[in-house]
Amino acid sequence: MQAVQELIAPIGGAPSLQFDVMREIFTLLAPYNVGSKPITPQTVISKGLTVDSLTIMDVIMELEDRFDVTIPMNVSAGIETIDQLAATILALRDRSRVEA
Repeated sequence: MQAVQELIAPIGGAPSLQFDVMREIFTLLAPYNVGSKPITPQTVISKGLTVDSLTIMDVIMELEDRFDVTIPMNVSAGIETIDQLAATILALRDRSRVEA
């Protein structure tokens, strides 16, 4: 978790939405990290962690609830890394603000 804070925490300010999204993703995926290799934004979710497709869908549903977004199935199928997942959530949040 400290690695996330070092990568994206704003200097001298309150945590950003990007930081909140990454922190939530890392928290949800931490139990599925085995071995000594840390989870990073570039971690390939299906290969770098011990998750199956059901677990990935559960994580996505948790993130949808937490950040009030809906990730379409065709979009979630193309997400490979933690960075891509976070970027998708942020883009959907931005889009929902514009449409509101």
